[in-house]
Amino acid sequence: MNNNKKKMKAEKKQKESVKIPSKAGMKQWIGLAVLALPTLIMTMDISVLFLALPHLAADLAPSSTQMLWIVDIYGFVLAGFLVIMGKLADRIGRRKLLMIGATLFGIASILVAYSNSAEMLIVSRALLGIAGATLMPSTLSLIRHMFQDAKQRSSAISVWMMCFVVGSVIGPIVGGLMLEWFWWGSVFLLGVPFMLLLLVTGPVLLPEYKDLKSEKLDLISAVMSLLAILAIVYGIKNIAEQGFQVSLVLIIAAGLLIGWAFVHRQNRMDDPLIDMRLFRTPAFSGALCILLLGLLTISGLNLYIAQYLQLVQALSPLIAGLWLVPFAAGVIIGSIAAPLIARRISPAYVIGISLVIASAGLLFLTQVEPTSGLTILIVGSVIFAIGISPLTVLGTDLIVGSAPPEKAGSASAISETSAELGAALGIAIMGSIATAVYQRQVSGSLPADVSSSAAEATEESLVGALEVTDSVPADTANKLLTLAQEAFTNGINTIAAVSAVLVILLAIFSVIMLRHVRPSGEE
Repeated sequence: MNNNKKKMKAEKKQKESVKIPSKAGMKQWIGLAVLALPTLIMTMDISVLFLALPHLAADLAPSSTQMLWIVDIYGFVLAGFLVIMGKLADRIGRRKLLMIGATLFGIASILVAYSNSAEMLIVSRALLGIAGATLMPSTLSLIRHMFQDAKQRSSAISVWMMCFVVGSVIGPIVGGLMLEWFWWGSVFLLGVPFMLLLLVTGPVLLPEYKDLKSEKLDLISAVMSLLAILAIVYGIKNIAEQGFQVSLVLIIAAGLLIGWAFVHRQNRMDDPLIDMRLFRTPAFSGALCILLLGLLTISGLNLYIAQYLQLVQALSPLIAGLWLVPFAAGVIIGSIAAPLIARRISPAYVIGISLVIASAGLLFLTQVEPTSGLTILIVGSVIFAIGISPLTVLGTDLIVGSAPPEKAGSASAISETSAELGAALGIAIMGSIATAVYQRQVSGSLPADVSSSAAEATEESLVGALEVTDSVPADTANKLLTLAQEAFTNGINTIAAVSAVLVILLAIFSVIMLRHVRPSGEE
């Protein structure tokens, strides 16, 4: 009896302390700016790593296996802990977990920056991944609570989503400038002052909210979800890097089996780690599938566009980053326009029409050639960015908005996990297609006078072709490089064509799955 009274008092106290007007005011919008900081910094951290790799490799001398773990451990750990941290946010409080995560992220960033061995760097980046997993569901679920009006929430999420792209674009620019003047670890210190700012302003600007009915975290379910996601993401990423291997397929199959057992366990529990009833809502499950498939097209194509700028057009990372600014501008345009249009038109049709626009941009990209310059590439990528961004903004909004407020942390974590899986699948599937096109074209057109070692390196990848140009005669080097660049570009053309077909099918699927969702402007 006393416990029930205490619980009722706690619920009443929370309602009084976190009461937010139906229309967000200036405090909430300033709070959104604070919540955007972790998103911006996390994406910058990913993009600056690739710039810093040559410098840290020279300093720490990691083995090839250690180098792979330095690159991949952050994403593996982030994906694996998202669901657990989403539930933890609902239980202990979203703001509290955000503050803990910001502290851990700042400490881990310093450890990464001052790592004096490959082993220390791998462990530090794993800690950084755990911290990142606390930040993502906390920020998105707090936005769900702070912006209860559907129109304002859509606009807030669009701002939150834009930070992903802005961070990935300005990361190489800022990182390139810092590497010109400082040591490689300096690029990882960028997030520390921003995390300090979050720790100072967060308690003042951000409300606290938690699910008072949530019970203790089920450790068995937490371990099962971690193992399932890690196995699936690990298998997909390594197939993308190493090619098809039976052992990797078995790892993915084991992850899927553990995932099935996890779902079965959740359906039997009173307070599950993931409330499977969320998936019964068509808007939630439909938007989740659309987000996953949409990220599949984005991640694979973006990876190859960035490589095209550097390996085919021979641009420095800094200049390549500047040429990606128009793509970021396209994302900003699409992200701002989508919520405004969705106030009057159903999100199903906004997403469907925008995906048709994205397919037009992809058709432009099928015409890119090694000697065509950057006009076609930039025009195509900007049209694609404008068309694909409404999917990510409105899809995320539907996932978070269709969940009850007390389940917002879990819903946000599911959304982020879906995005991580979509990105991993995109790199694996689109990468496999592009690699197959490259290797088939190169192997059938190699000059007869090329040595077997040079031929093997050229057949492997464009990077391999670039490496052997110094060890063969100039005339042969030009032939190999021209052949490799043409094959690489044809790989981009192919995945753009495949993505265009996928995007059209996704447009049809979006209209069918979300046709009952009303415009956000309707009461």
